[in-house]
Amino acid sequence: MGEEETGILPKILIVDDSRMVRASLIKQIRHRFQIREESDGEAGWQTLLVDPAIQIVLTDLGMPKLDGFGLLERIRESKVQRIQELPVVIISGDEDDEARQRALELGASDFVSKGAGCAEMTARLESLLDLTEIRRSFALSGQSSIIDPVSGLATPAYLNHSGEQLLAQARRRQTTISVMVVEIDHYEQLVEWHGSRVASLITSKLAKIIASKVRREDTISQISGARFAVLSPSTSIAGCCAFGLRLQRAMEKLVMTYREERIRITVSVGISGSESDGIQSVEGLIITATERVQYGIATGGNRIINREGEVDKAAAENYVNQALSIDHALLQLRIGAEEDVMDHLPEIIASMMPLFNLLEDRLHFGIPLGELENYGRK
Repeated sequence: MGEEETGILPKILIVDDSRMVRASLIKQIRHRFQIREESDGEAGWQTLLVDPAIQIVLTDLGMPKLDGFGLLERIRESKVQRIQELPVVIISGDEDDEARQRALELGASDFVSKGAGCAEMTARLESLLDLTEIRRSFALSGQSSIIDPVSGLATPAYLNHSGEQLLAQARRRQTTISVMVVEIDHYEQLVEWHGSRVASLITSKLAKIIASKVRREDTISQISGARFAVLSPSTSIAGCCAFGLRLQRAMEKLVMTYREERIRITVSVGISGSESDGIQSVEGLIITATERVQYGIATGGNRIINREGEVDKAAAENYVNQALSIDHALLQLRIGAEEDVMDHLPEIIASMMPLFNLLEDRLHFGIPLGELENYGRK
């Protein structure tokens, strides 16, 4: 039974040498979490040893005595399983790419900006708690490993288990679950021309590309030789189409060489959604998305197919631009260009409606959802 049912707030450990940063973070999330705070990594580590109720660590990188890298390393190398498996979120400031990459290699779960808003911070932390609970329930069910040792992705059994859990949460929270099935076009021909070993290497390359482009809360599994399923909570069909286009662009740039022969591949993407298709089982979502990707391959390949049929490149481009426009709007607000944001407010609101629905469902702010939805349709 989770915290939602028991009324017990999950506990977070905040580790940062700045009292102001700690106070700001606590102010943002105290309505949803219990808080413990420490001012350096060594004190944070000692707290983890004695407080088994802590469920997430939120830590800075630059600190005295023991920095965030050292704390993260101790956590991941701990002989105590509850500590080793804790989600660790890095409080991100002005670190360069090298520092972020080092944190990821040491096992960081996510990054949040010191300037992140209350809604973003809460959503990130709750998403990590959901994933942790799903993995715990999977382990208790006596199933095999979460990760397939060959592909490095989630096993199909874990994909189905996590999907059913996320679907149940989506029904409670009135959100959606989307499934994307990605498949290499004309894979049998690839095997025939270049052999199964080369085809397998290409498939492994595709797995890495997909994994590099999804969010941390998404689950990817290789469900057959050239076919992958991506389970995405709280993602609209528009967001899936944008992902499909970005993936196709990445494959267009990819050129592999075997025995001086240049090999290029394309992929098709089939998309289904619990809300758009009215499907309330993971198996049903995967079957529907698979039927759509097969249709895309049969009609020539390099296609994105959803409920309405093929998503042309112009429409997919619009979805990408729509997603980027939110980031751009936030940037414009930070520099004081409010009028530029107002010019595009209807489409920005339409893009943000899933978030508004989630906030109202979970936090009951009194958001006028009906009025916002009508305005977003303009």
